[in-house]
Order: sequence, then structure tokens, then C-alpha cells
Amino acid sequence: MVAGEHAPSGGRNWIKTVAYAGLIILLFLLPLFVDSVYYLHTFIITLIYTIAACSLRTILISGQLSIAHAAFMGLGAYVSSIFARELNWTPWLTIPLGGVSAMVVGVLAGYPLTRVRAIYFSMVSLFVGLAIVALMGVFQKYTGGDIGLIGIPPLPSITIPGLPTINFLSSKIPYYYFFLLLTVFCLMILHSLENSRIGMSWKAIAQSYLVASSVGINEAGFRVLALAVGCFFAGIAGAGYAHYNMVLTRSSFGFLSSVNLLIYVLVGGTGSFFGPIIGTTVLVIVPEIFRWLKTFAPFVFGGIMLLVVFFMPQGIAGLFEQVKTKFLHFQERKKPRDVS
Repeated sequence: MVAGEHAPSGGRNWIKTVAYAGLIILLFLLPLFVDSVYYLHTFIITLIYTIAACSLRTILISGQLSIAHAAFMGLGAYVSSIFARELNWTPWLTIPLGGVSAMVVGVLAGYPLTRVRAIYFSMVSLFVGLAIVALMGVFQKYTGGDIGLIGIPPLPSITIPGLPTINFLSSKIPYYYFFLLLTVFCLMILHSLENSRIGMSWKAIAQSYLVASSVGINEAGFRVLALAVGCFFAGIAGAGYAHYNMVLTRSSFGFLSSVNLLIYVLVGGTGSFFGPIIGTTVLVIVPEIFRWLKTFAPFVFGGIMLLVVFFMPQGIAGLFEQVKTKFLHFQERKKPRDVS
């Protein structure tokens, strides 16, 4: 065996770690180079939907195609807003409460459906999402109905001894850093879960629930767990959005919003954890750059989906993986072989 045969793998891991660290540092320095309030707003929305899209992927890798994810975002948003607005609770408490509320409703709705699979699960999830959005209009006293909910309190100021007070109403920069930290924290948890034994069980169930059950995996329990995790982080994303936007309308969490989240995941690629991150970034930021095409947004989304289906069946992240594999293969071929 040639000395240092395993070095390339270790080197690649080192390069990957440095690349991730560099990306995070770049994101933290971004407000220094972007002085446009509008672009900061776009980056904040991208971070919010990145959490939601990655949480939807958690449900997808367990073999469940949910078309109600935006409704659970709305559930977390309304619960957090109502408790903060009506009871004067601090958003630092109501945001986790919004996540827990979405998780509880997701489990209650999902547990009876553990025997429903494939397209039938998608159909039922659609009805659940429509029911949640409809209930937002029924309780008009608290949700504002079709008019919307206004007067949602922003995130409260943070005072750290020896440092200037962080006031979230002064500019969008404090919100940007809050959502950046929240996104990194949520993605670290979701990534750890996916690469744990729990994540392996989810993927095994998606591959074949019969085989998974035969080796002792509790299919129903793990499917409900995937729903619980996915809905919790969707609720967190929605609650954070509520205290950033300070105005809510139930139309923001309807069927089309759920479809958009699904498109973010599919365009980015379901085969990689980073697929939803790439898909969300591309499909949120790029349309904002070409705002004059906003009228044709549905056609643009449809065109992108067709391009992905025909030319990138594994999504954008899958394309990156193919390029990386070919590059590494090319590098291996260039290395001199040991003829001894």
C-alpha cells in the first residue's frame, strides 16, 4: 500500500470544513458590503425559508410528501403573535411556543395517518393544510381573518453589559444576524438528526417500509417523529417571520406557499442536505434581482422545474456532486501509479 493512501479523504474533509467556516464568516460580514435595506430584507427572507425548506426535507426523507408545510409555518406565526400581542409575553418565549404548537398539531394530525402512504398521504396533508388556513379565518377575533393581524410586537431589545444596546427597530441588521444565528442553529440540529441512527431509520423507511419493519424499526413511530421535527422547525421559522414582518395574512401560508417550499427542495435536490439551502437561495434571490419579471413568476418557476427534471434530475446540489466526483476522478487519474 502506498504511504499516505488515506490522506486525500482527510484532506477533502479539511477543505470542506474550511469552506463551511469561510461561508459562515462571509455571511456574518455580508452587512458590511450590502447597504441596501431591500437586499438585506431579501437575505432575511431567504434565511427564514431556508429553515422551512430544510425542515420539509426532514419529512421527505422519511418517505412522506407533505403539501401543508406552509400552513404549519402560519400556525407557529399566529400562535407566537397572539400570545405576544394579547398576553404581552416576550417573543423570546412565544417563538419556541409557536414551534411547539405546530409540532403538537402536526403529531395529532399525522398519527392517525401513519398507514396512509405515497400520493394518499400528500392528498390528506393538503386537506390538513387547507383546514389550518381556514381556521385562521374562523377565529377572526384573534387572527384578524382576511384583513390580517397587525400590531405584532417586534423582537425586544437586547442589552449586554459593556456593549451597545441591540435595538431591532433601529435597522434590519440586528434581524439579519438573529436569523443567521437561528438558521445555523436549526440546520446544525437537522443535519445531526439526519446523520444519526434516527436519520438512517427515516431513510430506511423511505426505501422500503416493509424491510424496515422486518428489522425492528417502528415505522409509525419514526414517521410521526419526522412530522414532529419538521413541523416544529416550520413553526419556528413562521414565528420568527411574524415578529420580523409584524403583520400577518393567512394568504401567506396557503397552498401556493406550500408548493413553493416543495419546489425549493426539489430544485435544490433531495439527495443532499444542502439541496434545500441551494434551492431556496436560488429561487428567492434570483427572482428578486429580476423583479420586472415578477408577473411571470409562475412561468419562471415552471420553466426551472422542467430544466431540473430533464437536465438535473438530482437537483442543483446533485449537479455539484457530479462535477466534484468527475473532478476527483480526473485528479486520481493524473496521479503517478506505484509500479513496485
